Amino acid sequence: MNKKHTYLIIIFLIAASLVAFGRITGNNFINFDDTVFITENNNIQSGFTLQNIKWAFSTIHYSYWHPLTWLSITLDWSLFGANAGGHHLVSLFLHIGAVIILFLFLYKTTNNIWPAAFAAAFFALHPLRVESVAWAAERKDVLSMLFGMASLYAYSFYTETKKLSHYLVCLMLFSCALMSKPMFVTLPFLLMLLDYWPLKRWQNIMKVRAEHRFKQAGRLIGEKIPFMCIMIASMVITYWAQKKGNAVTSIEILPLSERFTNSILSYTLYLGKIFCPLDLAIFYPYKLSLPVWQILVSAIIIAVITFAVIYLIRTMPFLFTGWFWYLGTLVPVIGLVQVGGQAMADRYTYLPSIGISIMIAWGIPPMLKRAGVGKNVLFSISVAVLCLLVFSTWMQCGYWKNSITLFNHALRVTKGNYIAHNNLGVAMSAEGMIKEAIDHYNKAIIIKPNNANAYNNRGNAYSKLGMYDYAIQDYKMAIRIKPDYAEAYNNYAGVFLLQGNTDIGCNYARKSCAMGVCKALKKAENNGSCY
Repeated sequence: MNKKHTYLIIIFLIAASLVAFGRITGNNFINFDDTVFITENNNIQSGFTLQNIKWAFSTIHYSYWHPLTWLSITLDWSLFGANAGGHHLVSLFLHIGAVIILFLFLYKTTNNIWPAAFAAAFFALHPLRVESVAWAAERKDVLSMLFGMASLYAYSFYTETKKLSHYLVCLMLFSCALMSKPMFVTLPFLLMLLDYWPLKRWQNIMKVRAEHRFKQAGRLIGEKIPFMCIMIASMVITYWAQKKGNAVTSIEILPLSERFTNSILSYTLYLGKIFCPLDLAIFYPYKLSLPVWQILVSAIIIAVITFAVIYLIRTMPFLFTGWFWYLGTLVPVIGLVQVGGQAMADRYTYLPSIGISIMIAWGIPPMLKRAGVGKNVLFSISVAVLCLLVFSTWMQCGYWKNSITLFNHALRVTKGNYIAHNNLGVAMSAEGMIKEAIDHYNKAIIIKPNNANAYNNRGNAYSKLGMYDYAIQDYKMAIRIKPDYAEAYNNYAGVFLLQGNTDIGCNYARKSCAMGVCKALKKAENNGSCY
């Protein structure tokens, strides 16, 4: 296969990705993390300065340490400002870059261009990618993937040449991936899988004399030790950042039994969405007390596939690598230890779905060949699948047009989604639809009575209507549920200051400022209400 085919495939991957995702350049920011990360982040908006670079490498803002992501977003703001389309376009370019490197890696290590092309295209164009690419706050996803794929590509050169420079480049790129998002902590595990297939390094060890096998196996494992050290350091930093940032983890929300059963079910639900990507949403609420039959069926499916790929490991090693790639890379986000209240998330499939793409690309053609399906038919089926993915992704990107469209869609495809109700209320309130917003806050509170954010937001809505007594009641409830809720204290102070009760207002304004939110206090000091 000559370079001409390689270039044509790269051009196809770029063009198809632009068609599938291109409409996101007309989308707005979303009032779900985009505000914290971009539109209301003073550090990001003040541009590249030594102070901000220091902040990026030292902050655990929003309970994560990802300095390269902060620098990337800062650069975007310097170039595009509040123009969301520019931010989205950069994310798309990063995604395309990761896809191209994935294709080059698979082609280089397997010397099989068409399965490599299909695997990269299936990964690139799938609707599950939309959340990572179309959500500006998920810049960490696409940036980490770019560095992660580059690290794998560098590793393929190292295994071929054994040059120290290639090894160090691989190690450096791995570090950059973790400084973008800690999702890539599973890379040492992936390298061990890739050593089996497609690199066949473990098989080569078995070919040498018995007395040398142990030594060579030790070297193979030993070269992963620096990666493991970096991995452990990243895990420690992530855990510390979440504790320091007071992140609510799944451990604090649900007992281990609930998290374990949800994890088992999520493995099969993610598989289902890979093969049938319908009803995708920005947030999937937990379903407590899952039916036992669902857990049993999920466990059986996982066990059967695992047994099958192990049984076929010698004849179809790509199934083994692909399946354990999927299982292993989902571990950090499968829900056993996880920040947030979601049961699962489309963005969590970004890295794991590559494993399934490999299984499909290398596993299905031999099956169809045995069934008598010719190459032309196989090519036609592949094109049809990719065209369907492009259309589905294009449609999914449309749901990310703005916050109202996005959360309305989430409410249509999920049940009991208090997050969607709450955020839809925020979006409607920003558009002046105050009464409609209050209706959604009410629904969010009915679903989750201890929802401090919904009470705070409903208080803001009542305040806009001049219904201050109702607003005060909601702020009180928000603070009662979450005693360290600085934003609620700030808004609570603002209502008293609006009513001319400066004693109480200034007291709560100072309290909220001590927690880090000083908007009410600064406003009161400027107009002489608080001294």
